Amino acid sequence: MTAVYSDLQDKVALITGGASGLGLAAARAFHEQGVKIAIVDLNAEAAARCSAEIGPDNLGIGADVTDEQAIAAAVAQVLQRYGRIDIAINSAGIPDTFLPTVDQDVAAFRRLVDIHLTGTYIVSKAVAVPMLSRGNGVILNLSSIGGVLGLTPRNAYSAAKAGIGMMTRTLGCEWASRGVRVNAIAPGYMMTPFFRRLLDEGKLDGERILRRTPAGRFGSAQHIADAMLFLASDQAAFITGVTLPVDGGYMAWGASADASSDPVA
Repeated sequence: MTAVYSDLQDKVALITGGASGLGLAAARAFHEQGVKIAIVDLNAEAAARCSAEIGPDNLGIGADVTDEQAIAAAVAQVLQRYGRIDIAINSAGIPDTFLPTVDQDVAAFRRLVDIHLTGTYIVSKAVAVPMLSRGNGVILNLSSIGGVLGLTPRNAYSAAKAGIGMMTRTLGCEWASRGVRVNAIAPGYMMTPFFRRLLDEGKLDGERILRRTPAGRFGSAQHIADAMLFLASDQAAFITGVTLPVDGGYMAWGASADASSDPVA
C-alpha cells in the first residue's frame, strides 16, 4: 500500500518523459497524492493525452529536454498556469543500442548522453531558478544500476547515468542551504513494457537477472514511484545529494554464488 503524504497536497510537479514508463507511473502516483502534474514529453500529443487522462487540472507540454529554449518555455508555461514548481522529476530518456563497442555509432552515443545527462542538467537549471527564489523545491533524477555497476556493452547509457549520479551530488550540495534538495533513484530491473521488450528480444536474460537479485523477483514502476514520493516529501527533508538504489538488493550483492536460489517472477 502506498503511503499518504499530506504535505504533497496541492503541490506542482513537472515531470519530463512523463507520457510513458517510469515518468508516467510517477505522474499517476503524485496525482493520487493531490499534486498538480505538468507532463513534459517529446511527444506533445502523448503529453496532452496522458495529462488529461490523469486529471483535468493537469498540463501536457511537448518539448525536447536537450533544447534549452524549449525547456525554458515549458517552465514558463507551468509557472504561468500554476504560479510555482515544487517538484521536478527528470525521467526523460531513450534506450541504448546494446552493440559491441567497436560497432557503436558515435552520433548515437552523443544523442543518448545528451538526452539523459545534458537534459537532466538543462531541466534542473531551469526549474532551480524559481525554486531558489522561493527557497524551496525538490529535484528528483533517474540514475540506474548502470550508473553504478559496469554494464557492458552499454557505454553511453552507463556513462550518462553515472554522470547523473555525480550531478545529483554536486547540485544537492550547491543548493541545500537555499532550500532546494536534489536526489536520484537508481532503479534495478523493473518489469516495465520497455524491459519486457528487452527480454522478448533476447537482449537481457531474465532468469539470470532473477538469480542475481536477492529479492528473487523483478521490481515494478510503482516501487520507483513510491521512492519518489518519499524523497519529495517532508519525510526526506534532511536528505540531499544521494542516489537511492531501488533494486531488490541487486547492487548490494557481491558473492560469486546466486543471490536467489528460488526466484519468484
